[in-house]
Amino acid sequence: MRAPLDKDMFDPLCPSGLMPIRVGDKWAGMVIRCLEHGPRRFSELRVPIRGVTAKALTKSLRGLERDGLVSRVAGLGYELTPLGRSILEPLDAMCAWAREHWDELIDAREA
Repeated sequence: MRAPLDKDMFDPLCPSGLMPIRVGDKWAGMVIRCLEHGPRRFSELRVPIRGVTAKALTKSLRGLERDGLVSRVAGLGYELTPLGRSILEPLDAMCAWAREHWDELIDAREA
């Protein structure tokens, strides 16, 4: 059995909102990160992604399914496909880039 997702998995000041490079929509990167270690149910995904509404999460999951990154597994919820797993490394690089340029991104948004 997998450990539950940490409700504090994503810092409220997480650079994902500032990320100018996005995979899918606003929530897709966080959904992908939540599915990194195995399938998760819809209700589990809502725990760490606190700001997402059910409607927005559903839309994000459908988009990820449409793009072939996520599949629905009966009784288990959602999981990354092999294509979805292949985006984990680029996602890590994008997150590292955002952390490195955090101050510049904030300054640009506030200008």
